[in-house]
Amino acid sequence: MEKQLKHISKFLSLILRHQPQEIGLTLDQEGWADVAELIEKTNKRGLRLDFATLQIIVDTNDKKRYSFNDDKTRIRANQGHSVEIDLNLAAQVPPALLFHGTADRFIGAIRQHGLQKMNRHHVHLTAHEATARNVGGRHGKPVVLIVNALIMHEQSHVFYLSANGVWLTDHVPPAFIEFNN
Repeated sequence: MEKQLKHISKFLSLILRHQPQEIGLTLDQEGWADVAELIEKTNKRGLRLDFATLQIIVDTNDKKRYSFNDDKTRIRANQGHSVEIDLNLAAQVPPALLFHGTADRFIGAIRQHGLQKMNRHHVHLTAHEATARNVGGRHGKPVVLIVNALIMHEQSHVFYLSANGVWLTDHVPPAFIEFNN
């Protein structure tokens, strides 16, 4: 069952963050999808999904990627979208330091250009070094970068905090990154 849940969760990540059109799903301007429509179209695609399974995925996803609205009729990914949406997050004052996990093979480009959002809406940062290390290990030897977030904020860089605790910003210039690894 755990393997099946992981497979469905990865599929939901694809659909709710990047390619809703793969199953003919429509996201509203804030990234919300109708739960009944998502379940119906996922099942038509050949994956077995019901509300109970969806609830388990939302509740147990280790990255807390998904959120329901208050009455659980709509669902969305908390961040990481490559499709055009507006999460309507309010700007926040970040902690002094945040962390970013990456693979060591990307360090040269980061030293030159900083952290870039690439095809996503934001650069993702965390307040937890262990989380950054786990993220960095997904694509090679992990490297944890320290971002002087509060100094960035004081110099007019905007930060947002997503529903699952991920800090978001548009770009982190190299001058604000500590390369300790």
